[in-house]
Amino acid sequence: MAKKAAAAPVKSGNTKSFEERLLRLEKLGEQIRKTDIPLNEALAAFEEGIRLARTLENDLEKIETRIEMLMNCADAPLKESPELELFNAED
Repeated sequence: MAKKAAAAPVKSGNTKSFEERLLRLEKLGEQIRKTDIPLNEALAAFEEGIRLARTLENDLEKIETRIEMLMNCADAPLKESPELELFNAED
């Protein structure tokens, strides 16, 4: 698998947005809570959920860091267009 360029938007291994991945995680949680789900399906959903939770947490940490930088450098001149790679959509 080829590595993406460093300037590419952070998508945590896929092209889904943060919101889409969060919604998927919520659906996986609902699926796991069902009492009639076979064990192997529950385990697969749990594994996918763990992977999603880790990527979402990583994205949130990057956003928090960016916000802290912006808040701590309030007096510094901003670029005309700040780099917010998590919010750029890839088509």
